[in-house]
Amino acid sequence: MLSLLLSAELTGVTDLRPKDTEQEPYFYTFKVQCTSCREVHPNWVSFNRFEQHEIPGSRGEANFVWKCKLCQKTHSASIVNGPHAYQGDEKRKGSRVIEIDCRGLEFTEFKPDGEWEAKGIDSSTPFTGIDLSEGEWYDYDEKAGEEVSIKEINWEVGRG
Repeated sequence: MLSLLLSAELTGVTDLRPKDTEQEPYFYTFKVQCTSCREVHPNWVSFNRFEQHEIPGSRGEANFVWKCKLCQKTHSASIVNGPHAYQGDEKRKGSRVIEIDCRGLEFTEFKPDGEWEAKGIDSSTPFTGIDLSEGEWYDYDEKAGEEVSIKEINWEVGRG
């Protein structure tokens, strides 16, 4: 089981999560590596947790099915848990966003394409359309009368 872990410095906001609904699914974007031959696919790959693809030669389905060009083996991955909101409290470093069941492949890097959302800590003001691709985000909470931000964003793909 692989986990996508997020740690960041949240100021004035909480419950940071990808905008991920069946109507508007979030596409998780990763670098992928074959665990058989260790070949790393040169391109980023994206998938969402709502689409199911048949796994060739099996009765199963997965969110992501990939055939390694080097060793010709077919591998798969499915999001089995999440997405979970990141609270950003100081005590929790590296909070799990999603858990992925990987068969024959590993994800080595994550790219936060797509929209994220959060809410104001004191005001509960909803913030939508948050873009984390630049590594930081700033806005203003009218209700609270203060600047809000997300900084020092760190992504980690790890086991467990």
